[in-house]
Amino acid sequence: MKAATYDYAKPLACDEAIALIGPTAGMGKFVSGSQSLGPMMNLRLAQPEMLVDLRGIAALRACGSDGATVTLGACITHAEIEDGKIETGTRGLMEYVARGIAYRAVRNRGTLGGSLAHADPAADWINTMRALDAQFLVTGAGGARVIAGADWMAGAFTTALEADEILTGVRFARLSPTARWSYYKFNRKPGEFAEAIAVFVDDAARGVCRAVIGAIDAPPYAIDDARELLGDVDPQTACFDAHLQAAGLEAGSYEHEVHRVALVRAAAGIRNQDHAS
Repeated sequence: MKAATYDYAKPLACDEAIALIGPTAGMGKFVSGSQSLGPMMNLRLAQPEMLVDLRGIAALRACGSDGATVTLGACITHAEIEDGKIETGTRGLMEYVARGIAYRAVRNRGTLGGSLAHADPAADWINTMRALDAQFLVTGAGGARVIAGADWMAGAFTTALEADEILTGVRFARLSPTARWSYYKFNRKPGEFAEAIAVFVDDAARGVCRAVIGAIDAPPYAIDDARELLGDVDPQTACFDAHLQAAGLEAGSYEHEVHRVALVRAAAGIRNQDHAS
């Protein structure tokens, strides 16, 4: 099966893209890498009347830093992050995560913003950005606005974006030189969607010790003070269970146990850095 008929445009500016999408009355789609929407269209699970390709907009590839924060453009590809062509300020976290996304062919075309706007709970960037407490930079017919990381994802495949809005980039605090991170993803083979994700960002210089439980049937579950998990080496203790259940994982279920393993191993990744130092 192939995609249903649709119109296509590739504008050079955000204003032009927003104007193009307006007349489609909710039946148009902004696209960048199309690594998620494309297969859905071929299966006719999605049938947009209009595709507005954002890859020609130079502003969506702009990246920069003011020293304290880093801003990454939405049309940066996974491969560019993997290859270190973009300075992320995350001490290798984003580079590590990018290497584990699907296959190289997907990483060559798939974009940071496309993944975040698609908002698959099992996707890597949606969970990583929550761990970094990133802000989402958005522009639309009503002007520009900033969406807090905790407010970005309303549910599976659902974000705070309006139909005529474009995610232009993300902004987050640069990790300090002594910051530590750990990322654990469980999938049965490379390229498959994750069954469990756990992320830790421990940046004592900034007073941050955050963990995220991801790949659940909901937005990522953030633990804003994860110090207890890093100090407790017994995976059967109540503090792990309390957070797993708060994330909506039923005690004793397969989902609960596989996420427990991910959380415990990610916490161990931080503790192992203590031993190595």
